[in-house]
Amino acid sequence: MTSERSNDDHPLGMTVHSMPTPQLLVTDAVVRTRLGRWKMLVVMLICAAPVVASYTMYYVVRPEGRRNFGELIEPQRPIPPIAATDIQGGKVNLQSLKDQWLLISVSSGACDPACTNRLYFQRQLREGLGAEKDRLDWVWLITDDAPIPEAFKPGLKGATVLRVSPQELDKWLEPQAGHALNEHLYVVDPMGNWMMRFPPGISLDNAPKHKRDLERLMRASAGWDKAGR
Repeated sequence: MTSERSNDDHPLGMTVHSMPTPQLLVTDAVVRTRLGRWKMLVVMLICAAPVVASYTMYYVVRPEGRRNFGELIEPQRPIPPIAATDIQGGKVNLQSLKDQWLLISVSSGACDPACTNRLYFQRQLREGLGAEKDRLDWVWLITDDAPIPEAFKPGLKGATVLRVSPQELDKWLEPQAGHALNEHLYVVDPMGNWMMRFPPGISLDNAPKHKRDLERLMRASAGWDKAGR
């Protein structure tokens, strides 16, 4: 009896593919790593472009005859991880102030008349920004344990008040030669960089110049900085 072999009886066909060599695997991994790094760099440049453009427009591409009242700090100095204490006694890292424009003054907690004057103008400068004021915090850094006068507290509503070590603060902020740290107002950008120092003393005569610089900063950063943290 003759039996016919069914199709299922045929041996399976197999195709043998060569395996990649270890050298090829290593080369492929290196290429992927390099491509990943380039992609990351491109993304970082795209994210930083609005910031760079705004600073360029403010400091480089300026109309002839226009001058800043505040002094540009070069290189900019990032906020260090300074331990601070709020007026309720809570612990605060100074770096937590990032993500907002900051207008900073420094003094003793007792706050002499010059300090009182700076605090008044800090608040007025912020309020003078109108709809843009929520993009800027006014900050009072106290460098000792002196109690804050009770009469001041209602006027500090909306301010960020922190006690910091003067030794630690001296590693970040710096006055003009021949002046003290508490004579200036300091500007910090939302990335946490101290980038401007106003001249010593603020008065009715020069307050409009402070305000003009702050308004320019708000306009120059409008494309990348938003109100709030």
